[in-house]
Amino acid sequence: MSEDQAIRPDCADPGIAVDGLVKRFGGRAAVDHVDLAVARGEFFCVLGPSGSGKSTLLRLLAGLETPDAGAIRLAGRAVAGSGRMVPPEERGVAMVFQSYALWPHMDVLQNVAFVVEAGGASRREARARAEEALATVELSAFAERRPAALSGGQQQRVALARCLASNADVLLMDEPLANLDPHLRETMENELSRIHDASGATTVYITHDQREAMALADRIAVMDHGRVLQVADPVTLYRRPASETVARFIGRGAVVDGTMIRREGGEALVRLGAGEAAIACEGNAADGAVRVLLRPADVTLDESGGWTGTVRRAVWRGGLFELEVEVSGLGIVQVHAHTPPPPGALVRMAIVGGWVLPA
Repeated sequence: MSEDQAIRPDCADPGIAVDGLVKRFGGRAAVDHVDLAVARGEFFCVLGPSGSGKSTLLRLLAGLETPDAGAIRLAGRAVAGSGRMVPPEERGVAMVFQSYALWPHMDVLQNVAFVVEAGGASRREARARAEEALATVELSAFAERRPAALSGGQQQRVALARCLASNADVLLMDEPLANLDPHLRETMENELSRIHDASGATTVYITHDQREAMALADRIAVMDHGRVLQVADPVTLYRRPASETVARFIGRGAVVDGTMIRREGGEALVRLGAGEAAIACEGNAADGAVRVLLRPADVTLDESGGWTGTVRRAVWRGGLFELEVEVSGLGIVQVHAHTPPPPGALVRMAIVGGWVLPA
């Protein structure tokens, strides 16, 4: 799949379409000519480090910022571009922030119903939609409690219920799990997936946590310095990153120098240090000198392997140890092992996979 196809999937009626979007602050482009298409009902994550432009992109979608260039369509309707700027309350979007922004003097049901009523619904309709949304997030039994009596995860679900009750076509989430404890974040990831499946809303989820994005997303856009570097499903991002920047940001692994000897279809014979290995590649991979991504699962301890290295460190990753092994001509590579050799031990290895980074 080409980069353009990944950014613009084959969907005749996308839930979100962004074309050439630019937003500058003080002369610096926080969002720099971004093109994206998100399918209706898709759970789409925007992943990147702090300062990459992902939150600015979300605020542009919500109508909280005005673009300097480009256009935005939500659910088939133009909301920004060519002199048009639809205000946030008329965009059919709902937003969940890091801070839950619940009113402490209202109970849970009132917190949810108030937003619906403020949007023009009658008090009876607002209450009915609030009760339905609370049932979706499994908080009906907590309807009469105040926010202070809820756990962090329950408060987050109230914020989600408020979004669902709005009947918005598009849900925008700005790092909603960032303030939760790690064990609660994992529980809430499962809740978010369930709620998304139940609502069917087009969802854009901003995060700097790659594990979170991998667990939740149908597809992920990786952003850095205001630009989208790659859009793909989680497996493709991990196994076939489009650049060294994406390769280093997603997951763990080593990027090493190699020399392509020959290639056939989607595989190349590459010299890596002291040996040669069959490595997956794309048609546009360069001949001669190449850069190769080796994930920990691509290197195995093997007494008959063609590479020798020195164990520098072993880290328990839960289920497996991850060894850092220094290999002549390659540098440090990561290797999975059930039983770790001690630091300083010499080990033999085989390279059983990898990815030639596109030129």
